[in-house]
Amino acid sequence: MKKFLAAVAALFVTMGCIFAADPATGLWKSVDDKTGKTTAVWRIYEKNNVLYGTIAAVVDNPQDVTAWACKKSYKGFPVAGDVSKMKTVGTPWIYNMKKESDGNWSKGTIIDPGSGKDYGCIIKYLAPGQKNKGFTAKAPTLAMAGTFGPIKVFQYWVKATEADIAKIQAEFPAKGN
Repeated sequence: MKKFLAAVAALFVTMGCIFAADPATGLWKSVDDKTGKTTAVWRIYEKNNVLYGTIAAVVDNPQDVTAWACKKSYKGFPVAGDVSKMKTVGTPWIYNMKKESDGNWSKGTIIDPGSGKDYGCIIKYLAPGQKNKGFTAKAPTLAMAGTFGPIKVFQYWVKATEADIAKIQAEFPAKGN
């Protein structure tokens, strides 16, 4: 019986490793490079081996604000309809990311819903102590790069929680539009 239980336990551990979520997935706070202030909380998720990101809560705007600065459409955008009429919260502004290895994604797109500009996108998960372009992660971090040709501009996002979302939603509630 002990051997059977040990074998079942080993099977569950193996299955957990096989089906473990990519370290880039989860909730992340985007942080303004100049002010150090949180700008949004993002929900990064994998679906059908493609990585996406939606804003779960936005700072300094009502939670139901539309992305009015956006164009009507973008190449490969994963949601049908007029993008300029979509809500900032809940729309996949990061899309079509291809996995290179665990925690490393590229060849996707990120749209800035505040300006409507779209960029190529690279995402790299950094464990504490890992380095990227002179930056050393003190905690789990996403190195997010918007790319324009060979130019890569990195921003570093930190882990977030559902409590962070609730706090932002309470501070900047929806207006009911």
